Amino acid sequence: MNKLTKKLTYDATAEAVTAMLDDPQFREEVLERQQVVRGSATIDGDVVTIEQVRAGDDLPSFARSFVGDEILIVQTENWTSPTSADVRLAIPGKPGEAVGTLELVESGGTTTETIALDISVKIPLVGGKIEKLIAGIIESALDVEQRVGREWLAR
Repeated sequence: MNKLTKKLTYDATAEAVTAMLDDPQFREEVLERQQVVRGSATIDGDVVTIEQVRAGDDLPSFARSFVGDEILIVQTENWTSPTSADVRLAIPGKPGEAVGTLELVESGGTTTETIALDISVKIPLVGGKIEKLIAGIIESALDVEQRVGREWLAR
């Protein structure tokens, strides 16, 4: 199992960040900027579902043999309060997932979004390597989300 903790900061109130994360247009813009092959975001009450298909071209061969030419990632956020959610990233049909939490904490007009995930891939020999690879992909995706979020909140 590989642990990933990432902090994203925004010069905005937790209420403004929550409103942004609850906006399907924001989620779609993030997907577009992450250059996914295709993706969608739906928000149904307290449940956010993001489906994204990423190209497998730039993956090392050991990982590409596991996922194929494209990777479908389904991210589900179950918001348990306005500032916290349970998060799950699944790769349907594959023995890998990331499970954890998302929390927003406001301090002095700045909000920090902390994402903490446990990434597990249950494949003998290469599971650990693929977990590290997935952690890197998630981190890069979150860097893009933070850039889009800062621009979004500044509009």
